Amino acid sequence: MAAVANNGTGVAGVAPNAKIMPVKVLEDGSGTFEDIAAGIRWSVDHGADVINMSLGGLAGTQVITLTGLESSVTEAIKYANAQGTSVIVAAGNSATAVCNTPAWEPGAICVASTDRNELKSWFSELPNKPDLKAVAAPGGAGLTSCKDDIVSTVPVGTGSASCGQKDYDYYAGTSMATPHVAGVAALLFAQGRTLANVEDALLDTARQPGTGMTGVYSPAYGWGIADAAAAVKYAGAAAGTGRKSGTEKR
Repeated sequence: MAAVANNGTGVAGVAPNAKIMPVKVLEDGSGTFEDIAAGIRWSVDHGADVINMSLGGLAGTQVITLTGLESSVTEAIKYANAQGTSVIVAAGNSATAVCNTPAWEPGAICVASTDRNELKSWFSELPNKPDLKAVAAPGGAGLTSCKDDIVSTVPVGTGSASCGQKDYDYYAGTSMATPHVAGVAALLFAQGRTLANVEDALLDTARQPGTGMTGVYSPAYGWGIADAAAAVKYAGAAAGTGRKSGTEKR
C-alpha cells in the first residue's frame, strides 16, 4: 500500500507517501467482532483517513449481522463513515457469490481479486452486497507460478526460497487486492476530497475488464477494477490537501 518509491529497493506502493497506522485486531489469524470493532474506532479516533481490513469471517457469517446477533462491527463502520473515514475490506477467499462480513456491512467497500489477466481469481468471493459498494483489484492467481501472484513485503530473511526472494514473497488473496484499493483511497484523500467524493471517484472510474466500460456494475467485478490514474483525475479534488473537511452519504 505505502512502500517507499524511487529508492531502488523492493517494490513501490500505490500511495508511497502515505503514513501507515498498524492496528492489531487478530491473534494468530483469528479474533472477535468486538476486537475488530475496537480497532476501527481506535483508528478513526486517531486520525485515520482510510482503514484497510484484509480480514473477514467465514462464508455465511453475514447471517449473524443480518439477524442482529452481532452489531459491533456494523456500528463501528457506520461510526467511521460518519467521521469521514473510508473502510475498505477484503471480499473473502471462499469463492461464494457475495462478500463476506465485514466487507458485507453497509458503508464498507468490498474488494474482490483479479489475476494478471484481469480475470476473477478462482478463490475470490464475488463482490456483491446490498449497497453495491464493491470493486475488484489485483490479488493474484493462487495457482502454481510465483510471478502470477502479488509481490509482498515480509520480515527480513523470511522470503520464499521457491520464489527466489529473500526479503519478499508472492501471495494471492483478496487480502492482497484490498490494499491496492486502500492505496487509491489514500491518494484521493491527499487531494483534499470528502469521503463521499472519494467513494464516487473509486466506484465511478473503476472499469469493467475487456470492455473498459465505467459506471457499469457486474456480479463478477462490482463496479470494475480500480483505476488509480482515472480516480485521481475525477472531479472534486480540493485546492488544498490533507484530511477531509466533510462527509456525505453516497
